[in-house]
Amino acid sequence: MQLIDGKTTSLKIQSQIAEKVQQIQEQGYKTPHLAAVLVGSDGASQTYVNGKVKACERVGFKSTLIKLDETTSEEELLQTVSKLNQDVDIDGFIVQLPLPKHISEDKITDAIEPTKDVDGFHPTNVGKMVLGKPTFLSATPFGIVQLLAHYNIETSGKNCVIVGRSNIVGTPMSLLMSRNTQVGNCTVTLTHSRTKNLKEECLRADILIVALGKPEFITEDMVKDGAVVIDVGITRVPDETKKRGYALKGDVKFDEVAPKCSFITPVPGGVGPMTITSLLKNTLQAAEGKKV
Repeated sequence: MQLIDGKTTSLKIQSQIAEKVQQIQEQGYKTPHLAAVLVGSDGASQTYVNGKVKACERVGFKSTLIKLDETTSEEELLQTVSKLNQDVDIDGFIVQLPLPKHISEDKITDAIEPTKDVDGFHPTNVGKMVLGKPTFLSATPFGIVQLLAHYNIETSGKNCVIVGRSNIVGTPMSLLMSRNTQVGNCTVTLTHSRTKNLKEECLRADILIVALGKPEFITEDMVKDGAVVIDVGITRVPDETKKRGYALKGDVKFDEVAPKCSFITPVPGGVGPMTITSLLKNTLQAAEGKKV
């Protein structure tokens, strides 16, 4: 069993991004600028956004963090999005999800200018991804593709089973793994809450990608020997033995499943850091070619 180290891999890629930033600055092009909008005080969201700000500092990006109150109205958030769309110095921005329940995530996502949508959620960018056209790929699936490439994991002709069909991970992941690309050419099965015989479907997987948000859902008897397991889930589970009062758990019961795998991602330190790196790569792409 080999551990897929997302933290180390992301730092290597970020080092390459930092070199590229230095080169474009020396050539008279603008420094990439990433903005993030955080609505409310959700602990996990704050952690993610802080990680993105620190990553920007590491690679030499400019970064802007806009914090809004939990009570911010949908109209006020749409106005913020409009200002970011019009700000010529900002190359890309994200609105951190989830949003408070009184705000429509779809309406906010649709309002983001596609050329600044470095999270890859806008329908225009999703449509381009479906057609295999150049675009900003959804950050988490893009990060997983980079991990598979970095570890030279063979995907062509393999059975890839994805558990979870969200628009953020599962559905775009199914498209990327089936494309005729270096990391792709899989026979893909996209499973979900209505799938019958889920255990049997998982046991067919050469590559199992789990994005459910249900801690330790995948157990030893659901994974075949030698499988590659990518665990996207991360949930705070109460744990009095921990100083912070909780433990972070993935969707895979790691201690049980890991001995059966050829490769597996840990939680934390697997997919998460690569999501941030994908965001940086998309922002670099958005900024390329713009003069100071």
